[in-house]
Amino acid sequence: MEQASTISKGLVEEARKLRNEFEDIVSVYSTDLWNYCKYVTGSPWDGEDLFQETMIKAFGLLPQRWSDITDKKYYLFRVATNTWLDQCRKQKREVGTLEETAEANLDFSDHLRLEEILTSLESNLTPKQTAAFLLLDIFQFSAEEIAGIVHSTPGGIYSAVQRARRKIASLDFSQSKTQRDTKVQNPTIQAYLQAFNNGDLDSMLRLFSDQAQNEAFFGFQEFSKSEMLKGSLKFGLPGHTAQEFILWNKPVIIVLANGEIHDIQIQEIENGKIVSHQSYFFRKELILAAAEELGLKAQLDKPPVNWN
Repeated sequence: MEQASTISKGLVEEARKLRNEFEDIVSVYSTDLWNYCKYVTGSPWDGEDLFQETMIKAFGLLPQRWSDITDKKYYLFRVATNTWLDQCRKQKREVGTLEETAEANLDFSDHLRLEEILTSLESNLTPKQTAAFLLLDIFQFSAEEIAGIVHSTPGGIYSAVQRARRKIASLDFSQSKTQRDTKVQNPTIQAYLQAFNNGDLDSMLRLFSDQAQNEAFFGFQEFSKSEMLKGSLKFGLPGHTAQEFILWNKPVIIVLANGEIHDIQIQEIENGKIVSHQSYFFRKELILAAAEELGLKAQLDKPPVNWN
């Protein structure tokens, strides 16, 4: 009988060490990359998913490189753009082409509404046109670099961006978007909040299915309740306060430490049990953006991370 193969703890530790080294090297570009992902998808949540996939892919593709990566920003944005365009194709969306045509030069400089404009690009331009505009006008890549990223020509980039500027200038941003401001009163979530805030670990664990997945993005993964008890919950609950919020139209749990955002959590409920628990504890860019959105402060020093 064949013995079940195992992945040694040493290999896991070595992979974790290499990943941490990679993240340290590219961290200088992480804020720009996260913003780019948010704008190109048109959503902070979709942008966060794209950012995570980009970082995973960018690290995973390293063994396929023949030479050193001299331009790390170009590499990251290229992986992000290709990942996004591939997602659009899988969704049967028209990605668009960037035709070279004579276009009148139009300077786009409406910085008063810049954030509102940038978050609406995805619904008003084709994916390729959105990427070209963002990369040229916002993130300051050259047309030659962008041509390599989106698989076009410099002339096609210039023409596409001019058309994008003209389209943006014609849009009406006077209508404010309706924001959802009601909480979802799910009984399982309410029981989770009560147990968490009371420091009642046993009551909280009873809400989880035995096969529940617990994931802290860029931190750790646990695939059962027993793994949680041996890992992230080994020392019990942290003694912080958890509250429900609506963040970018999605119900979330915000964990506060001395009034500052310590963690953002999302749970998936099936048949009255928590089957998936997602934590954004390690996601600096998302937590900083959430703090600004909610008018709160982010906790910057929270072992094992220090964002000061």
